[in-house]
Amino acid sequence: MIKSLYVRIVLTFLAAVVVSLFLSLLLIVRLFETRIIGYVQNEMIANGKDIIQSYIGSYPEHSELLAKGIAVTATVNFYGSNGQMLHKDVMPADKRIAVDTEKIDFVLNGGVYRGKAPDDAFVVGLPFQIGGERFALFTEPEIGPFMRLIGNFFRIELLFVLIIGSVFILIAAVFIVRPLKRLTDATRRMSKGDFGIVIRSKRKDEIGQLTRSFNLMAQELGALEKTRQQFVSNVSHEIQSPLTSIKGFTKALKHKKMDEEKRLQLLSIIEEETERLSRLGEDLLQLSSLEYEHLELNLRAYRLDEQLRKAVIALEPQWTQKSLRIELELASLDIVADEDRIYQLWINLLGNAIKFTDACGEIRLVAGQQGETAVVSVQDTGAGIPEGQLDAIFQPFYKVDLSRTSAVPGNGIGLSIVKRIVGLHQGDIQVTSAPGEGTTFRITLPLAPPSGKM
Repeated sequence: MIKSLYVRIVLTFLAAVVVSLFLSLLLIVRLFETRIIGYVQNEMIANGKDIIQSYIGSYPEHSELLAKGIAVTATVNFYGSNGQMLHKDVMPADKRIAVDTEKIDFVLNGGVYRGKAPDDAFVVGLPFQIGGERFALFTEPEIGPFMRLIGNFFRIELLFVLIIGSVFILIAAVFIVRPLKRLTDATRRMSKGDFGIVIRSKRKDEIGQLTRSFNLMAQELGALEKTRQQFVSNVSHEIQSPLTSIKGFTKALKHKKMDEEKRLQLLSIIEEETERLSRLGEDLLQLSSLEYEHLELNLRAYRLDEQLRKAVIALEPQWTQKSLRIELELASLDIVADEDRIYQLWINLLGNAIKFTDACGEIRLVAGQQGETAVVSVQDTGAGIPEGQLDAIFQPFYKVDLSRTSAVPGNGIGLSIVKRIVGLHQGDIQVTSAPGEGTTFRITLPLAPPSGKM
């Protein structure tokens, strides 16, 4: 089995060249035989008839003299009825045409002989009679050897074309395969974790497009690797922080003597950190399941406005504790979606708005219909998000104000889950915010089920 692309390209080109040359040779030979040889033979027959008329007129007294004169400018042989060559004494050796007895007899019996390639293509034999006696004339043009030389020249030329073309194919194949070898080497480097590879290419053809696609893939894989490393780092940090607290307080409970009030306080902190770890695990599992490529949504029709009211009621202990004012402006909307996952979306968004809105603030929840979509906006009067950080808030573990992470519970995964749920439903989420002016999340969901989901 041939594994080298270089060898395959060379063999393919050589096969194409050989087949092309073979077909070209057949075409040239066919053209040479049907057109050139036929044309020359027709001219020879016409000239041979004129010579026969002259020979008949000079026979027998001056026929030998005529034959001698003709031999000066042309190659013409005469044969008698006995098949023997006439006027042999006055015919130079180089003017004698090599014909066998069979051909002579054929012409003496009245046939017109036309030579065939490659041996005697330019030999013509004509019959004639004088006084009832049969004669044969064989003629060959002076250009006969030259024409045969031309035919051989064409064959040699095609052979040279094959040799020279093969050399150029060998060289051209090197330039074709070279960038592919560079891509292969770069792929090996990438498989070992080197994503900083950039292959320079000025080509505009398919190989150039492949090179540019490879560079783009390397760039995206590099960004993905950085994201993965950051994700692992964030997960490690989020897990390590409560574990450190649990470990420290457990040692304190084990080795220090303390009153019941202090002991209960430390146990409460350990319980909170344990719940924090549990929430982190649940969020990571949910985010992982949402990222699964073949995730199937459980679509059904339900009232979106009722689901939003249910989410507000479920979070009532949180917003009443901060004395927040909740304003609802909900139109009656029927939607086809995965009810459980969409409910989780509202819980995360509203929970975020409650966490980052100061006491006695306001949260406004509006739902309506625009064309074939449902539009829901969640607006709060919280601290807001700087414009430069709006694109990053949907990244896992991203927290806008790191100084508030200890005061505000959460691990920064909620908005990542929200964005993935919206994407699974072929919807859209937009956020507008400014420091000190609050934040508004605007979610658009199709009323009909996403294509191919039902």
